[in-house]
Amino acid sequence: MTSNKLTVAVLGAGTMGAGIALVAARGGHRTLLRDVSDETVQRGLDTVASFLRRSQSLGKLTQEQADAAIANLSGTTDLQDVAPADVVIEAVFEDLELKKSLLAELDDVVSRDTLFHTNTSTLSVTSIASGSRHPERVVGTHYCNPAQLMKLVEVAEGRHTAAEATRRSLEFLDSVGKTTVITKDRPGFILNRFLIPWENNCIRALEAGLGTVESIDRAVVGALRHPMGPFQLLDVVGLDVHKAVSMRLYEQLREPRFAPPPLVDRMIAAGDLGRKTGRGFYTYDSTRSFGA
Repeated sequence: MTSNKLTVAVLGAGTMGAGIALVAARGGHRTLLRDVSDETVQRGLDTVASFLRRSQSLGKLTQEQADAAIANLSGTTDLQDVAPADVVIEAVFEDLELKKSLLAELDDVVSRDTLFHTNTSTLSVTSIASGSRHPERVVGTHYCNPAQLMKLVEVAEGRHTAAEATRRSLEFLDSVGKTTVITKDRPGFILNRFLIPWENNCIRALEAGLGTVESIDRAVVGALRHPMGPFQLLDVVGLDVHKAVSMRLYEQLREPRFAPPPLVDRMIAAGDLGRKTGRGFYTYDSTRSFGA
């Protein structure tokens, strides 16, 4: 997709990290997927390859395109392997100290010109950037979930982000086919500031008996023209992820609408997290949550 082939390192090989790595590799960039264990890295690589082959079988990619994307992708557990990266995208767990310490480590690994992207949606980009000796190169890039299917990326500057870092970031995101919106460095940015309370209200409506899972989803898709209903979306994201995001926003904003309803805790306790466990608001024949 791009004539300017970059080296992109994605840190974190979970669902979001693997999705972002897929986006970069499919966009024509040399892509390195890094995590702390060989097993996690291999799982991420296998997930990407499976998605690409399924896309090929559905006619969404040619065999040549799928082969090229797979060839662009490799994995590692050694942070030193990230050294040649033009862009480093951290997609690790939403923990401020973890992200700050990772950026501090990277300062001694990559070149001075390497861009740092943080895929946060609930933490302050400015706070994360404070972990680096060069906060001017840190940009918030929140990929909508699932990253390999959703076009939108929210871009947020930290207090010391340089205009040139933002320009280069937008150029990179355009090269991988993403649509971008600029947002302020505020809890939840634009999307989760709207989405999380709305999802919680849908769950509360279900708890109150205003409709069934199916009827509420049909109403939202049929009348609001959303591509999927709120409970279908929650199953894709995962109830554990929804709770974590909700609680981080609630802790910062102290608004009751961000607090997850009791049903979320009961489903998590039962192991009904969504597609990844085979059961959430719906039941699934497969735990494959990466989609195609």
